[in-house]
Amino acid sequence: MKDKRILYVSSEVVPYLPETEISSMSFEAPRMVNQQGGQIRIFMPRYGNINERRHQLHEVIRLSGINLVINDLDMPLIIKVASIPKERIQVYFIDNDEYFKRKATLTDEEGYLFPDNDERAIFFAKGVIETVKKLNWSPDIIHVHGWLSALLPMYLKQYYKDEPLFNESKIVTSIYNQSFDGTLNKDMINKVKFDNIDDNFIKELEKPTYNSLMKIAIDHSDALIIGSEEIPEELNKHLKDSKKPVLDFKSKDEFGEAYVEFYNTQVLG
Repeated sequence: MKDKRILYVSSEVVPYLPETEISSMSFEAPRMVNQQGGQIRIFMPRYGNINERRHQLHEVIRLSGINLVINDLDMPLIIKVASIPKERIQVYFIDNDEYFKRKATLTDEEGYLFPDNDERAIFFAKGVIETVKKLNWSPDIIHVHGWLSALLPMYLKQYYKDEPLFNESKIVTSIYNQSFDGTLNKDMINKVKFDNIDDNFIKELEKPTYNSLMKIAIDHSDALIIGSEEIPEELNKHLKDSKKPVLDFKSKDEFGEAYVEFYNTQVLG
């Protein structure tokens, strides 16, 4: 993986959030590539329950300050950065007072999804891409984890399709079993349509369930990784129908070699 540039985009990463399948793999995969001489960047949301002082987050003024238009509203983008101790790995945090100040990640104290999770997902996808443009850093691979990141492949292939920085970038999405019940905001499809994205690419958002979001991510990815031992059957079928390269589930102890081979032969090859 020497000198390969890999952008990791995840809804959660340890040590900033508790350990789950997603947060753990969103740390282990970049660490492995980093140790092999690859160049990596990690992006995640700056949820309000991340302790900024303990993790030494600080704002990057030169990257902050642009407004992203979400459903016809200007939303200021704030970029913060921190380093994972001992690893020399930089993590970039996408922040906005409206979307990420609350002291929680995706659900309230009762366990209900936040009603604006749809807009948070759009903001996160656009925020990552705009920041990478500002960094002028062209990734060989963009590896996406978690449903809050699931719109990124579609935004990259549709909304940003004429952006030369990403011309050669390949998108890999990991599919996990960490889902949510019910649907996101019913108006989500119209908020995405506001960005002039063709109806054909977002039909699934008429009912924005977990499976719908992941299907859109699959449709706009170049290769897929199964990140949990079991994933919904509907997604398994969609993966098979996609005819794209798929890496079967690998545990934390055995993923390293398999990921590198998959990156090199199936994604970049």
